[in-house]
Amino acid sequence: MKLGTKYIHAGTEPDPSTGAIMTPIYQTSTYVQEAPGVNKGFEYARSQNPTRKALEDAYAQIENGKFGLAFGSGVAATDAVIKLLSPGDEVIAANDMYGGTYRLFTKVFAKYGIRFTYVNTSNLAEVEKAISKQTRLLWIETPTNPLMNITDIAAVAAIAKKNSVWLCVDNTFASPYLQNPLDLGADIVMHSATKYLGGHSDVIQGCLVMNDADLREQLYFIQKSCGAVPGPMDCFLVLRGIKTLHLRMQRHCENGEKVAHFLRNHPKVGRVYWCGFEDHPGYAVASKQMRGFGGMMSFTLKDDSVDNAKRVLSSTRVFALAESLGGVESLINHPASMTHASIPREERIKNGLSDSLIRLSVGVEDAEDLIEDLNRAIG
Repeated sequence: MKLGTKYIHAGTEPDPSTGAIMTPIYQTSTYVQEAPGVNKGFEYARSQNPTRKALEDAYAQIENGKFGLAFGSGVAATDAVIKLLSPGDEVIAANDMYGGTYRLFTKVFAKYGIRFTYVNTSNLAEVEKAISKQTRLLWIETPTNPLMNITDIAAVAAIAKKNSVWLCVDNTFASPYLQNPLDLGADIVMHSATKYLGGHSDVIQGCLVMNDADLREQLYFIQKSCGAVPGPMDCFLVLRGIKTLHLRMQRHCENGEKVAHFLRNHPKVGRVYWCGFEDHPGYAVASKQMRGFGGMMSFTLKDDSVDNAKRVLSSTRVFALAESLGGVESLINHPASMTHASIPREERIKNGLSDSLIRLSVGVEDAEDLIEDLNRAIG
């Protein structure tokens, strides 16, 4: 089945009682049982909900997986993965990653005896060298947030398999339209569905997708027991968003390419971080494992001062200065003070994230308007 057809029909069937083509919003907390322990597959809405089940089935289908699980946010999904571990276990994670993930790792789980080691996952030798007898999980983003570094998923999956550790890939920046990590050997795929999957900046949600039935049962137990589940209205919104994922991602990619080349050719712009440039260090790998290069990018100015960056950030009219990404509207962001503020400055600088870096989520507006907006703001 082609991608567009899959996204429109994933997880959904006409409602058997009415024929409604859209999955109903089952706004209920509990379900009447025919007899004690005899039910229609649903007992209590924290454990199961028909709207959520349809979405979880859709998650699995669009990531070419067998099992999907929905969570109240991307961070809640990440939290569930780390809860697979025990004190003394180690996680090898990317040194360029979303600040909220770093905060969860260092401020919440580290105090429970789980150790986190951060490496450049684009460098396979670094990944292999970092693995110890205590390593249980490799956690990667590709492309990374916000420096757009690329990791070879198949190669890291081979390292994980050789060492009997799990590989989880945060696929938020790429979306299933551009990349399917399970096909490349990953054990778990995580999304902040708030972003491209929802696509309209109107819902907070996360998901996990996997193929292994035992792993699914462990994660479902955590989902059910800890209760970080989304409500049925949120599930309905993401189900609706998935139906247009292919259309939106095509436009994100087209606009992203135009904006990236505009920025690279602007006399006042310094470096542009976008994995679609042929001279990007990860271009060959990205071309191999992705179907396109997306609408996420970052850049610096030649006058590389924080004040100049803040002037640009506050001067756009079409690009909205806001957290998040992946919606139909274009967003501009200052990672050092917004999405990555929880990472200590010395760590950010060491990993190449400067105080003046600007991140863009290029939306689906007319590209000419986006370029005009940036050109005027940069001056």
